[in-house]
Amino acid sequence: MSAPIDLYRETLAHLLGPVQPFLADPSVTEVMINGPDEIYIERAGRLERTDACFTDDDSLRAALRNIAQFVGKRLIPEQPSLEARLPDGSRVHIVQPPAARKGLCATIRKFSDRRLSLADLVARGTLTPAAAEFLGLGVALEKNIIVSGGTGSGKTTLLNVLSGMIPATDRIIVLEDSTELQLQQPHVLPFEVQAPDRHGRGGMTIRDLFRASLRMRPDRIVVGECRGGEALDMIQAMTSGHSGSLSTCHANTPKDALNRLETMALMAGMDIPLVALRAQVGSAIDLIVQIDRIGAERRVTCISEVGGLTEAGTLAVTDLFRYGGRPLSLLPTGVVPSFTEQLQTHGLVERVADSRQIWGLIQPRGDGK
Repeated sequence: MSAPIDLYRETLAHLLGPVQPFLADPSVTEVMINGPDEIYIERAGRLERTDACFTDDDSLRAALRNIAQFVGKRLIPEQPSLEARLPDGSRVHIVQPPAARKGLCATIRKFSDRRLSLADLVARGTLTPAAAEFLGLGVALEKNIIVSGGTGSGKTTLLNVLSGMIPATDRIIVLEDSTELQLQQPHVLPFEVQAPDRHGRGGMTIRDLFRASLRMRPDRIVVGECRGGEALDMIQAMTSGHSGSLSTCHANTPKDALNRLETMALMAGMDIPLVALRAQVGSAIDLIVQIDRIGAERRVTCISEVGGLTEAGTLAVTDLFRYGGRPLSLLPTGVVPSFTEQLQTHGLVERVADSRQIWGLIQPRGDGK
């Protein structure tokens, strides 16, 4: 590690002194600074107010200014909201007055130094072994997958786990507003949004990065989150030979996720008839994985396959796994996915031959068992 980075870490640790114990505590997942004297943390999915406080507004501003500088950004009045990260990768979002009416505030989503796997999510109860195996098959078959959920539901964690299943032989390009994903494959190119300087020069949006990535021979494109017009670029890329892409979006159900993708694609400003755009969305997206917070826990509540347009002009959405039953669990619905024949052509039959539950979903037994 270089001396400048070491010095920066020491300086930042000093400036963030009031919240440093929470940043070092592995049981704390989020630190919420609502002002110099109002600090909350999230631990085990529950919010707690702490006694920690900064000396004054100036000391808090000094700390957040240094965080912004680490990623080449500036905390200036002309940019009231910005995303940054700590040296360990933890995500930071800062909002300034007058947008923040109570004063300068920030939220730190902590970076985990332990890389999770699907087996870890199964152990936590986030999804079942059968669902985990099915998602693994979806990644192996190069299905385009959207992880949908609300704020703090675990979308990025699940996306990170799924992207970790991409073969090491693939060239992967990752596009993010602020770097969070932790892909370990040997051939990964991470790209990050860059804000323009004070003269409006040098900025790179997600759309700019997406267009650049398409000229760099990607096998897979992973988009940290779709928030705007880049959804159209992603949809068009998925339908033009770039299969196996992964992304997330904020939505409460798989159908809501498709509606949001349509809306965001329209934000690109292209004059595309809605029915044509909807058909493209249906052709591009293969699977939607819905993840939600249930109490203090995070659970995958639905895995759905996206089909084409119905006679009513809407997209067909078929649930393959659904959360329910007694005891509550993520259960297969018994619907056979449309892409099961690809297991044979991709040589994946042996991967599921020993798993009766998932094999029963993909190829129902003739004897009814």
